Amino acid sequence: MQQDISSQVLKGILQGIILMILTRQPEYGYGLSKQMDRYDLTNVPKGTIYPLLTTMEKRGFIEGKRQPSELGPTRKYYYITKTGEDEKNRFIQEWEQLQKSVNKLIKEDSHD
Repeated sequence: MQQDISSQVLKGILQGIILMILTRQPEYGYGLSKQMDRYDLTNVPKGTIYPLLTTMEKRGFIEGKRQPSELGPTRKYYYITKTGEDEKNRFIQEWEQLQKSVNKLIKEDSHD
């Protein structure tokens, strides 16, 4: 990320980001971190991702399955569930509305 984003704000959107990534393909924790790096989310603390994955699994948004790895020990891959798909769609709708509102405020502010 270009600059630090408040951890509270980041935690609020990180779940949606993870769900969108998992829609594309199952991934393990470190793999999710590398995927986030591709979108300039490089300052997401690795210690934030794993507790969030545990919470998301408890809520039924994702399901973790241990799988063998060609490069070492087994890894826990996460798969999005139907409930997770629904949550992802809700997140996208809320994000689009928030983005619209904030952009409107920014536009009005720039004209003052």
